[in-house]
Amino acid sequence: MISLSISLPCFNEEAAVEKVINDTVTWFHRDAIDGEIIAVNDGSSDRTGEILDELCLSTESLKVVHHRQNMGYGAAVRSGLDAATKANIGFMDGDGQFCAEDFRELLLNLDQYQLVIGRRRKRADPFMRKANATMYNWLVRAWLGVRVRDINCAMKVWEREIWPLIRPAQSTGALFNAELMLRSQNSDIRWHQVPVLHYPRESGVQTGAKLSVILQMFRELWELKKSVT
Repeated sequence: MISLSISLPCFNEEAAVEKVINDTVTWFHRDAIDGEIIAVNDGSSDRTGEILDELCLSTESLKVVHHRQNMGYGAAVRSGLDAATKANIGFMDGDGQFCAEDFRELLLNLDQYQLVIGRRRKRADPFMRKANATMYNWLVRAWLGVRVRDINCAMKVWEREIWPLIRPAQSTGALFNAELMLRSQNSDIRWHQVPVLHYPRESGVQTGAKLSVILQMFRELWELKKSVT
């Protein structure tokens, strides 16, 4: 039986999070996955935290972690992964743009690789968000030497035993994925990339293009660059 913990970062996702969790639990049952979800409420100002606490009462495979204030995307993902207990661990976003059953293709590759990451086959985002992502990928390649197509794809899975080696220590925001892949590269972790589906956002507000998020990313990128040179 496959054992899997999924970290689910949630920030103001009251309209989406219940469906995401229910769909994930349904997949666990259908594919006989020994699974757990660690949903991290990252200081939400809406009802996300209340909804998660209510779901926790009736969903055995769900654990909830609360941040009293918004600590950032990377910090939320990391909190969930730190609390994971299964043999394989990974994460996906809590906004409904990924479907947990698509982990199936990633898990099939864990026999040969220690880390398997997704690449969005057809990204369901506005043009400017995709353009920003292209520039960001180029920046990470140029500054950090990390060559990963679609590095910020929020669907990754790996063996829990390597988590101490690849755990991002500096990035609390959008640079989380870049630091994770940099640490994987520096630790000679065998990784592989597979295409995954990406779905349109049906509710909530994307925060990745906010000026404050972008500025934090540049600050973290600079600090990370200094730490490895």
